[in-house]
Amino acid sequence: MVLGKRLRHLRERAGVSFEDAARAIEVTSLTVRRIEKAEVGLRIPYVKELLRTYGVPAPEVDDFLSMAREANRPGWWYSYRDVLPEWFSAYVSLESEADVIRLYEPHYVPGLLQTYDYAAALMRTGFPNETQEEVDRRVALRLKRQDLLAKSDAPAVWAVLDETVLRRPVGGAEVMRAQLDRLAECLDMPKVRIQVLRFSAGAHPGAFGPFHYFRFGFSELPDVVYTESLVGSVYVDQPADVVTYLEVLDRMSVQAEPVSRTRAILGELRKEL
Repeated sequence: MVLGKRLRHLRERAGVSFEDAARAIEVTSLTVRRIEKAEVGLRIPYVKELLRTYGVPAPEVDDFLSMAREANRPGWWYSYRDVLPEWFSAYVSLESEADVIRLYEPHYVPGLLQTYDYAAALMRTGFPNETQEEVDRRVALRLKRQDLLAKSDAPAVWAVLDETVLRRPVGGAEVMRAQLDRLAECLDMPKVRIQVLRFSAGAHPGAFGPFHYFRFGFSELPDVVYTESLVGSVYVDQPADVVTYLEVLDRMSVQAEPVSRTRAILGELRKEL
């Protein structure tokens, strides 16, 4: 997406039309548009010729081609493609590149913060007809995503969890106690914030369902909001729509208990188990 937008900027700066760019690489103008929108892969010969057509200096061409080759490499999640729906692979990609991840979860602990046993219990429930091997693969993918939190450039993660998340028994009392302990451990991570939206807070503007917000370190990438259903997902990137979700997150974070209270709340709920 970043390189596609840079190609568009270079084309416009050079005053080259879609039609002229298409003739340079012997394709249709629609293909050029799709390259710029990241709807197709970056074929290196095409990119090289486009950069030449746009008058980009040789050293910059080499740098751009190096980035294009990197962009064409499959992400680490490609090896899990057997259990990774196409509509969710984009989510993993966004998650891996985000500088900031904010989310609201009304049902379950977010995948980045789940324990093995909690994740396994959810997978067995969500995919009752799959083999144990397939369930194990799904759990392994979810836990692999958590490597993100240990990176030196880990994103800032700010989660607002409905109290239901912490009270819904998943996998039994022992599994839930371990999961609450895991959330308490996550509070010690410098870039992780967890707030609990208690029942006593009453109605709130995000009650329609879970959603995740991503912000990136590239100016070419817009903020993105992700929502999902049983069979698919929606990625929202229109600024006016994203702002609506962000305002809802801000309002819910005000209604939720402050981060300083989260550890005590987790302890209270753990005693109840």
